[in-house]
Amino acid sequence: MKIQKVLVPVDFSECSEHALDYAVELADKLGASIHVLSVIGIPSYGVPELGVGITATMMDNMIADNQAALDALARPRKLDSKNMIIRAGDARDVILQTAEELGADLIVMGTHGRRGISRALLGSVAEMVVRTAPVPVLTVRGRK
Repeated sequence: MKIQKVLVPVDFSECSEHALDYAVELADKLGASIHVLSVIGIPSYGVPELGVGITATMMDNMIADNQAALDALARPRKLDSKNMIIRAGDARDVILQTAEELGADLIVMGTHGRRGISRALLGSVAEMVVRTAPVPVLTVRGRK
């Protein structure tokens, strides 16, 4: 199996930037393209009123902020700006949907390695993606 497209979801944490650096180096060795995904979290369940409360102006500002942050990640890594993707929704669902739409061969993502109560409260996007992704997922632990 040849890896041609690598999807890298980022949340702009140090952990996800470390995963992006790892993916860039791996993709360079494999001759693959990198597609960087930023997900703007919009509640899709639980409290639907919160999703309705986001105005068009607020969404435009969030998109602009995410685009600026993606550009800042792309520049030093010499990534193609057309492969920077911004989507809104639940990160778990959006990552899987984007991987399928792109025809990604691999997902590379950071993991914070939370344990105990913090993991129970915050959940694990990486764990859910690993369990349900249609393609291999490489998780990269944050720097210590």
